[in-house]
Amino acid sequence: MKLINKISIVTFITLFAFSCVQDDDYSVPQSIGLEENQKLVELLDEIDNGSADLMTISEIKNLFIDGEINQIESNLVVRGYVSSSDFTGNFYKEFYMQDEIENPTAGIKVSLNQVDSYNQFNVGREVYIKLQGLSIGETNSGDGVIAIGDGGNAAGDEISEISENRAADVILRSSNSFSLVPLALNLSEINDSHIGVYVSALSAQFSPGLDGMTYVDPDEDYDTQRDLESCVDSGTLKLETSAFSNFNDSMLPTDSSGTISGIITRDYFGDNRVMMLNTKDDVNFDSSRCDPLFSDDFSSNNFNNWTIVNVTGEQEWEITPYGNPAPSAKISGFAGGSNVNEDWLITNTIDLSSLSTVTLNFQSVVRYNGPSLEVYASSDYSGGNPNSDGTWTELSVTLDTDTSSWVTWTDSGNVDLSSYAGGNVYIAFKYVSTSSGSATYEIDNVLLIGE
Repeated sequence: MKLINKISIVTFITLFAFSCVQDDDYSVPQSIGLEENQKLVELLDEIDNGSADLMTISEIKNLFIDGEINQIESNLVVRGYVSSSDFTGNFYKEFYMQDEIENPTAGIKVSLNQVDSYNQFNVGREVYIKLQGLSIGETNSGDGVIAIGDGGNAAGDEISEISENRAADVILRSSNSFSLVPLALNLSEINDSHIGVYVSALSAQFSPGLDGMTYVDPDEDYDTQRDLESCVDSGTLKLETSAFSNFNDSMLPTDSSGTISGIITRDYFGDNRVMMLNTKDDVNFDSSRCDPLFSDDFSSNNFNNWTIVNVTGEQEWEITPYGNPAPSAKISGFAGGSNVNEDWLITNTIDLSSLSTVTLNFQSVVRYNGPSLEVYASSDYSGGNPNSDGTWTELSVTLDTDTSSWVTWTDSGNVDLSSYAGGNVYIAFKYVSTSSGSATYEIDNVLLIGE
C-alpha cells in the first residue's frame, strides 16, 4: 500500500492531568496509566521520526473499498476525538470519533468488542489508533458507515470488532480530553459527510402525530426511529434510539422545538440517515412548536392541497413514485415527442392573517431540456385561469439545472414571503413546454413557515 506523506508532530503529554476536561455527569478517568502512556510516547516518537505516518480521518476513509475489507499493512496512525458515548446505553460495542474539537470535517466509526467504553473513551478524549493489521470497511455491508475494525467475515464484506485485549495495544488515549463544540446545522444541511460527527440540529421539533409517544416503541426489541422536522426549511431527519438506552421509555418533547445534538450515522441496513443521542440531556427544546402553515411532501398520493389548471396541452401535473424521498409531483410535456403545454399547480388558500414573517421552501429536480419552471405568489387568486385571475408575482428561487440526472435534488433556498403576511397567499408552479423542448420537473417538500 502506498504511504501518504507523513505529518510530523510535536506533542507534549501530561502524565496525570489533562486539559479542558469535559463537564459530563459521569466520572472521567484522571490518568491514562503508566503503561498506556508509555505506548503512546513510543507511538508519537515513531510519527516524529517518520517510521509511522499520521493520517487524517478523511484520508483513512478514502482507503475504504466498497463491498470489501481493506486490511492496512503499512504503519499508519489516525488521530481523532471521541464524539459518542455508550454511558446511556444508546451505543453498543462501538464509538465514533471526529477530526477536530470544533468545526469537524470528518468522522469515523470504531468497532470494539467492549461495553461501557465511556470509562476509557469519554466524549472529547483525544485518541490515536495504530492501524497496521486493522481493517477499514463496514460492520454491516452496504450500510454506508465506514469503520475501523479487525479481520472480517467469511464473505469478506464486513469487518469484525477489535478485541478488548488488542484494543489495549492499538487504541491509545492521550491525557487530553476536550469539550467538543457541536457542529451547528439546519436539518437540510446534514448529509452523509457528517457521519460520525457530533452535530447540533437547529430549530428542530418532532413531527406531528408523535404526541404521547416515548423515544422507543415499547413493542420494539431493538431500535425505534422518530421523525424530526425543521422550523426553518423543509429538512427532515430520523432520531434513532436503542431499546437498551436508559431513556427508552421517556416521553418525547412534542410540545416544543429547539436544538437537538447527537451523532450522525445510518441505520442498520443503511436505508436512512439518523441521529443518535449520547444523552437525553442533549435535547434542548426551549421554544414553542413551529408547525408549518402549509406542508406537502405528496406522501398522501393526491393533490388535495392544490388546484391543477391545464391551460394548454394534454399533459398535466401528476404524482410520481419517485422523489426526495418518494413520492413527488411531476410534470412533463413529452409524449411521443415534445408538445406545447402550459400547466399550473397552485396551492389552496394559505392563511397568513396572524403572522408577520413568512418563508417558502421546496426542492426540485429537472431532466431533459426545455423552458424553466417558474414559481409565483398571489394574494387575490380565486380559482380560475391564472393568466387572467389574480395578480401573480414571480419569485426568485433556486431550481435544479442539471438536466442529466434524477438525483440532483436542489433546495429552493428560503424565499421571503413576509410581504404577504396579514392576508392570504397562493403559491403556483407554472410549467411550459414547446414543440422543441419539454423538460421534466419534479417538486417535493413544499413548506411555508412563519411567525
